[in-house]
Amino acid sequence: MTTAATHCPYCALQCAMTLRRVGGTVTVEARDFPTNRGGLCQKGWTSADLLGHPERLTSPLLHGRPVSWDEALDFVAAGILAAQREHGPDAVGVFGGGGLTNEKAYTLGKFARTVLRTSTIDYNGRFCMSSAAAAGMRAFGLDRGLPFPVSDLGGADAVLLAGGNLAETMPPILRHLDGPGLIVVDPRVTATAARAALHLQNTPGTDLALANGLLHLAIAEGLLDPGYIAARTTGFDQVRATVANYWPARVERITGVPIEDMVRAVRMLGGARRAYVLTARGAEQHAKGTDTVSAFINLALALGLPGHRGGYGCVTGQGNGQGGREHGQKADQLPGYRRIDDPAAREHIAGIWGVRAQDLPGPGPSAYELLDGLGTSTKALLVFGSNPVVSAPRARHVTDRLKALDLLVVADLVLSETAALADVVLPTAQWAEEDGTMTNLEGRVIRRRKLMDPPEGVRTDLDILAALGDRLGVPVLAEPEAVFAELGTASAGGAADYAGISYDRIDAEDGVFWPCPDAAHPGTPRLFEEAFATPDGRARFVPVEHRPPAEDVCGEYPVYLTTGRVLTQYQSGAQTRRVGRLPGELFVELHPDLAGRLGVADGEPVTVTSRRGTVTAPARVSGAIRADTVFLPFHWAGVNALVNPALDPTSRMPEFKVCAVRVERP
Repeated sequence: MTTAATHCPYCALQCAMTLRRVGGTVTVEARDFPTNRGGLCQKGWTSADLLGHPERLTSPLLHGRPVSWDEALDFVAAGILAAQREHGPDAVGVFGGGGLTNEKAYTLGKFARTVLRTSTIDYNGRFCMSSAAAAGMRAFGLDRGLPFPVSDLGGADAVLLAGGNLAETMPPILRHLDGPGLIVVDPRVTATAARAALHLQNTPGTDLALANGLLHLAIAEGLLDPGYIAARTTGFDQVRATVANYWPARVERITGVPIEDMVRAVRMLGGARRAYVLTARGAEQHAKGTDTVSAFINLALALGLPGHRGGYGCVTGQGNGQGGREHGQKADQLPGYRRIDDPAAREHIAGIWGVRAQDLPGPGPSAYELLDGLGTSTKALLVFGSNPVVSAPRARHVTDRLKALDLLVVADLVLSETAALADVVLPTAQWAEEDGTMTNLEGRVIRRRKLMDPPEGVRTDLDILAALGDRLGVPVLAEPEAVFAELGTASAGGAADYAGISYDRIDAEDGVFWPCPDAAHPGTPRLFEEAFATPDGRARFVPVEHRPPAEDVCGEYPVYLTTGRVLTQYQSGAQTRRVGRLPGELFVELHPDLAGRLGVADGEPVTVTSRRGTVTAPARVSGAIRADTVFLPFHWAGVNALVNPALDPTSRMPEFKVCAVRVERP
């Protein structure tokens, strides 16, 4: 028997588990840890089912036929060189993922900029965390999803959660949210909203107006913390003037939330000894997502919460959504959460990487813009840890762009929908077959520990990148602990400073919170207690205005579509849809009034059509959804083909969470 104390391969809660292997059987046991407190969800309990799954890829595929690693890698290297010789370095792109370990995320960014010399790199975390990250940076000068341990939520008298269904997306976190003061903002009566003391059931796309309206009421009710505002913030007067226009009757008309519920929510937050404001994808995945998060941050600051008697936090979704954006996968960033257009950052990283600062490429296109340019500005693409055929907005268009490439290379453990289109598929190891680190939703750096070797014929992502580096004439580190040590050096002095973190220290301390600049530093579980990470140490209020969705309802498309996750599935479903013990099917949730108008009974097929595509699925008739809205879970191909790729001007987040559709009998 062999064992490994590790963490779940799915969401950013990164629940602790122990894997035990006896012969060919691997079992999962929950392990006590500050985040999950000995709990796991269905996805965690069944996570080992994929390790020996019959659909595991165990040989590289070249145009669909099994080939040797040498043949596959030689083909990839030749294709990269041909594309760059004819079209320049940026003709080869890299698309990464928020589930990759810190070591892989760092190496992928370094590989793109030193081996490929391309600026064409981004990752699917752009579709997840980017709006909250942008708002956090401009308010606090720093982005860490939760700037406090998740266990702090258990001591709160009130928690407002905007746009998250944690009871289905990360159920063990509810152990920290079992107090009487939970307020949920969501267009659906989700499993989380059903547990809440107060549910604010808003119209999709109106979260910003609601947040401004709540701040208006907080001012009117005398619930602000004027001492905190004066001592620790700037810009409140402008925000006060802005929210003066969000009087209760106007906000009720925009959002559909009753005035009495808004008043109750504000009194719960303002009267609490400790309170937290949290946002998640439902509030963030909009073309105004950054401004929406800023509106909720404004509310938290006005109440005197961050770094004082509670705080603001973003509930990170993907397993390494935090670490994945800190160390170089994003189009505009270098390791340590440095900006790639910062001359000092370029000099520092160039010195670590042994290149000239002027030879590092500049910022590249954001994720959707990168995908939209495939086949035109970008001729070859390497994909690691992502399945954009399912997960990207306007997904059918993205599929067409992928097909237009001269070379598509996908590293994956199964033949995902994206891998099925690839010229070359490279079989990769799973989380239990390699070592590495992850950074969970609290900013706690933790260990993924290897239980077993990958199947014969399968390589790790680091090994693949090293082998390609050899063929392209630039050496690439492949040993995880050595990569992490270099990552620490590269991040030193940056916002996300890992310099004082090592594998041994993570093992000894159950993880280490960044920033941690040296081995003597204790790590930083709680940010902003003394000052914010801005030049003057003060948090910034940012005035923001509500605006309608980029695509509002109309006569031809009279119903709102919103999307989200369900309990048994994760992200694009490439893994969870292959686990037989995780049941699930695509469905359309619609209100009985809408179903009655259509003459559709529960379980009968219904067609949802947007300006970009059509999906047909069984109806799930439920009073949990607004009468003007339908819901689709996005784990199945075709759903994201419907959504609007309109981009947030700051974060470049697409508007996943609201578009206009019509609903019909097929």
